[in-house]
Amino acid sequence: MAQWTSTVGAAQLARQLRAQQPRPAGQGTRKPPAYRALADGVRLLVLEGRVPVAARLPAERELALALSLSRTTVAAAYEALRAEGFLESRRGAGSWTAVPAGNPLPARGLEPLPPESLGSIIDLGCASLPAPEPWLTRAVQGALEELPPYAHTHGDYPAGLPALRQMIAARYTGSGIPTMPEQIMVTTGAMGAIDAICHLFAGRGERIAVESPSYANILQLMREAGARLVPVAMEEGLGGWDMNRWRQVLRDSAPRLAYVVADFHNPTGALADEQQRRALVDAARSAGTVLVVDETMNELHLDADVEMPRRVCAFDPAGSTVLTVGSASKAFWAGMRIGWVRAAPDVIRSLVAARAYADMGTPVLEQLAINWLMRTGGWEQAVEVRRDQARVNRDDLVRALRRELPEWQFEVPRGGLTLWVRTGGLSGSRLAVAGERVGVRVPSGPRFGVDGAFEGYVRLPFTVGGPVADEAAVRLAAAAELVRSGASAGAETPRTFVA
Repeated sequence: MAQWTSTVGAAQLARQLRAQQPRPAGQGTRKPPAYRALADGVRLLVLEGRVPVAARLPAERELALALSLSRTTVAAAYEALRAEGFLESRRGAGSWTAVPAGNPLPARGLEPLPPESLGSIIDLGCASLPAPEPWLTRAVQGALEELPPYAHTHGDYPAGLPALRQMIAARYTGSGIPTMPEQIMVTTGAMGAIDAICHLFAGRGERIAVESPSYANILQLMREAGARLVPVAMEEGLGGWDMNRWRQVLRDSAPRLAYVVADFHNPTGALADEQQRRALVDAARSAGTVLVVDETMNELHLDADVEMPRRVCAFDPAGSTVLTVGSASKAFWAGMRIGWVRAAPDVIRSLVAARAYADMGTPVLEQLAINWLMRTGGWEQAVEVRRDQARVNRDDLVRALRRELPEWQFEVPRGGLTLWVRTGGLSGSRLAVAGERVGVRVPSGPRFGVDGAFEGYVRLPFTVGGPVADEAAVRLAAAAELVRSGASAGAETPRTFVA
């Protein structure tokens, strides 16, 4: 019986390997032989999780053709990986990726660290902040007081609690976008909303246009749903969408869906202006593409003088072209898994019907807690606490990075939770591996791209401040030094961390 659980094609692996920046060579050292460079490249992809463990690699001849190398070179690379524990093989079953004993399985997404690791490593992988107390406690207490009438029902609300649907609809209406409760479906977080949309609109093999870069976990969700991702490059820095590229992709590729983050884009922090929003809706409507707009960062404007443009759905008020996704996870707390979709009533009915075969509905108690916050004004006060936390952390992190890593380049966003950093010519993948050795966890740029793009970037969230931000920058500088010395992708990855 085969030991592999997925496959990696030769063309796909070749693209990922070519996108990697070469391993830096120390002064006076010779360029490594081709087989060694290939083995290092595959090992790096496995350590970072971009090639999953137990994935069947292409046959030696296939990979040699895709990379324009000799079969002998590929065979030697595979043999080196087997000797180091990163590859296993069996006659008749092929070769598949592995990790040596003592190495943890790499995460494919941006999952938070387990609690037992938090004392020894600084986690810059997850863009989430602690709960804004006392509002979490008050919301749960308020929800408990309102729970008894619901406890006498079946507790099954596939479209969401009517009270919360009405509250969310009223908030859209209050912002100038008339909305009925029938246009709202409450979901289990924004991920649950986008998963439901993808399953309804984009079957296996359908094209989905995505910003490049884009949110890593959503890209992975779409890949696992079988979508064909079509990347659309962003403008440089905080420029937002490149509308010429968007018009071309929508016209030439005719994607079924397009996924965008208009408000303080994750990871770049860009804020799309009103002209870009109107133009993208018009282009999507002309192409027959459904535009999925992720508004999870909408309320996280951090600077007092930021003028927020109208929501994207303001240019499609009926919800026939624009499906808007919101969430409490970023603005309030990641542990409060409440999201929602705003769309045309017939789309909502279809999403609700399809949902019956997935998660049935969202927990009642959490819906009551969010409804309590929005009804009492606690939401606005909690979000203000969140903005204050993120603003202080952003400013502390920026100062620390400029002091410890002056060669790294970035533009400071006016809101959101993330900083998109160009790493001065260093490989983001190698920095991620080296970071774990010195006690800082950071996601590399390629996780936010398609087929290995953004190797020279990392994403840094505003989740730490003060002395912790200073220490995080010191550890990132130590990781950068490891990469420069060529010590980041060795066969062994020590698991001891800086205290």
